[in-house]
Amino acid sequence: MNKLRDYIITNLSSLFVSMFLPLFAIASVILFIKLATYTAVIQLTVWEMTKLYIFRLPEVLFYTLPISFFVAATLTLHKLSNDNEAIVIFSLGIKPFFIVKTLIKPALLLMILLMFNFLVIFPHAKVLAANYVSYKKSEAKFNLAASEFGNSFGDWLLYLGKKNEDGSFSKVFLFNKKKQEEILIAAKNATLVNDAGVLRLKLSQGQGYSYSKEKFTQINFEEMLINDTMKTSIIEYKQPLEFWLSDDKSYNKTKMFITDILISMFPILSIFLVVAIGIIHARHGKSQIYLFLFLGTVTYYGATMGLQSTLHYYTIPVVIFSWLLATYLLYRRNILSRF
Repeated sequence: MNKLRDYIITNLSSLFVSMFLPLFAIASVILFIKLATYTAVIQLTVWEMTKLYIFRLPEVLFYTLPISFFVAATLTLHKLSNDNEAIVIFSLGIKPFFIVKTLIKPALLLMILLMFNFLVIFPHAKVLAANYVSYKKSEAKFNLAASEFGNSFGDWLLYLGKKNEDGSFSKVFLFNKKKQEEILIAAKNATLVNDAGVLRLKLSQGQGYSYSKEKFTQINFEEMLINDTMKTSIIEYKQPLEFWLSDDKSYNKTKMFITDILISMFPILSIFLVVAIGIIHARHGKSQIYLFLFLGTVTYYGATMGLQSTLHYYTIPVVIFSWLLATYLLYRRNILSRF
């Protein structure tokens, strides 16, 4: 029995890898295309694109692993049937439920992995990706151009004479007009510094002039810092539970929680369906395995997405029990009645 169990798991593993890699590659290409749309708003280097991809990687894995397991498990049993090995197994007195128990263990392990992924890793990854994109969008608002009028830095009007090779600017002038006074600053060099969301203009070797109706003031400086806090929408949280319970985008989080719970449970909830459509009689059974795989996936995911608007959290127990009942009845009619 152990050898038979190992044989089934070995075949499942090889087919799982062959299913997962193409799905993962397709999902990664789609994700890179989606990330490329950010370049219309912000400038991203290859390394920055890679960082964003890494932040979204848990999401790619979450949506490819369950389908890969469902397809691989079904095709594993289908291969046993085509090779007449399934008939030999049942002829030896081994019950179909042995195959069910054999598939439950890897399905349960995958379900735990998926649960941990979306409950713990998802919040970190999604917050990192959202904050990074928000940071880059805010940074893009301060793309300063040399030798052009119209640059601004907070309340200051800014003119930059020349951009140097190291990214600094020379011959810099800043002007700020207030109700009671006007301020003019001239500096030989200026460097733009972005420090954790605070944009600083570092001026060196210059003079500052302040004049009003009552007085005129002049200062000389070796170095001056002018700060401007960017309006960056930063999401903060300390623990995954805090992320899920916060009121920020609570409606979207509710939908995501319901969807991800059911997708995480898809491998183990579909064991009866896997056996029911995977095991056929090689001579008398006409297999439509790929049609059944497509219909099974679409039906489960469709019920998961479609019932949320009316049932809300009740979608979880309704989908679980109805799917188990329907697939068990199919398993009983197709498998238990014959083997």
